[in-house]
Amino acid sequence: MLSRNSLQALSAMFDLQQYLDSQRRRINAALDQRLPAVTERPSALHQAMRYSVLAPGKRLRPVLCLAAAETIGRSDDTALTAALAIEILHTYTLIHDDLPSMDDDALRRGQKTLHIVAGEANAILAGDALLTLAFEWLAEVCAPPPYPPNQLSLELARAAGSRGLIGGQVEDLAAEGQGANADTVDYIHRHKTAELILATVRMGGIAAGATPSELAALSAYGENLGLAFQIVDDILNETATAAALGKAAGSDRARGKMTFVAVHGLEAARTRVEQLTREALSALELLPRASEPLAELARFISSRGC
Repeated sequence: MLSRNSLQALSAMFDLQQYLDSQRRRINAALDQRLPAVTERPSALHQAMRYSVLAPGKRLRPVLCLAAAETIGRSDDTALTAALAIEILHTYTLIHDDLPSMDDDALRRGQKTLHIVAGEANAILAGDALLTLAFEWLAEVCAPPPYPPNQLSLELARAAGSRGLIGGQVEDLAAEGQGANADTVDYIHRHKTAELILATVRMGGIAAGATPSELAALSAYGENLGLAFQIVDDILNETATAAALGKAAGSDRARGKMTFVAVHGLEAARTRVEQLTREALSALELLPRASEPLAELARFISSRGC
């Protein structure tokens, strides 16, 4: 087990931007190769899928998955497949979240949202196809011992269903225009965002054959990071520009969204992000080897809201 000083010293030597660039190139190349070609029928659907997936996103979720696997000591095709499945499932949630029947957004990842470019029906179907494809890809790989072969699919399914992000999305929509409620905000944040980030980190550990204690430490890291991530998003929606975000700014307030900022205020939100980040970093100290990528990713994510 490494001390806090050891973690800080190792992090000081780690180049996060170089790491992100390298991992994004790997992820983008694999996505481009594995997604159906636009020349394959139905061309319109496959073009819509590729338009959204290959947009210039940050790829934080697949990068977190690969970093967790590396921390355990094994990052192979199983971990990469898990990371890719997470990214296309995440993209499906963005496509559906942007629909006129939900948030009705016009901008995502710096470009027009899919329903504006391809039509609402094709956007819905592209999201459906990406959700299905995510589990097709996971069905091609098996989790290593001590896990059952289907554990990766199980992790993602639990995070994505009615007890996970879909449930969080339902509660998010229902809470619009309602009075401030801290319990509701916590439920939305945990289910709509944190559950998938938690699953992302766990899946990286599982793909690498993490021990129970290693997986517990990664889980604590992922849960705290997931909560911090959503609060940072709430802060940025309130304070950043559309150009910086790559999507509409100030939309949460305009729609009466139930956010951490709306309930607790900006300063309390920033304080909570700092606390959650410290807890995430503390969880990494329980691992038998250092994880500079996971530590620096946590700092990077939290610093966006400062």
